[in-house]
Amino acid sequence: MSSDATIRDRIASLVDLERSLRDERSDKNLGKNPEQTQLADIEAELDQCWDLLRQRQALRDAGVSADAAEVRSKKVVEAYLS
Repeated sequence: MSSDATIRDRIASLVDLERSLRDERSDKNLGKNPEQTQLADIEAELDQCWDLLRQRQALRDAGVSADAAEVRSKKVVEAYLS
């Protein structure tokens, strides 16, 4: 099972990668490319990580082990309303 710290570390790493790709993309003024696909994948994984952290907190608040939280599919997480 992942700990909150491990999930937050993954989030930080993904944010750094996302920032780097966005900077590279704006520097080169690129159109549709592999980096754009990679950015979409990173954004989806970030959503999954944040969802997992929220699940873990909700379980703790309910008096249940946070380890019962599970990563939801990208399709499910991306379908949430903002």
